[in-house]
Amino acid sequence: MLQHIRIVLVQTFHPGNIGAAARAMKTMGLTELVLVNPRLFPAEEATRLAAGATDVLESARVVNSLEEAVNDCVQVVGASARLRNLPCPTLTNPMRWRQTSS
Repeated sequence: MLQHIRIVLVQTFHPGNIGAAARAMKTMGLTELVLVNPRLFPAEEATRLAAGATDVLESARVVNSLEEAVNDCVQVVGASARLRNLPCPTLTNPMRWRQTSS
């Protein structure tokens, strides 16, 4: 089943993030990495941060568009990083929230 999961990184700015993603993928048994318009790849920093997952980096596919990266996928799930200047919403008093949301 894991061979059917594809990780797609879109317009990755820092090559170290590509290497870290490859390392995380390898840890979870995932091997298919697709990069959409990375700023810099291949890169020495990506290889260094891959730490044992260079096979994932070496087999990574680079494409020009998100559509090209997922055109043969049956289901796509996306996530995005939040802007660094926006605060994360936090729940400061869980008991109070429970009482008012019932």
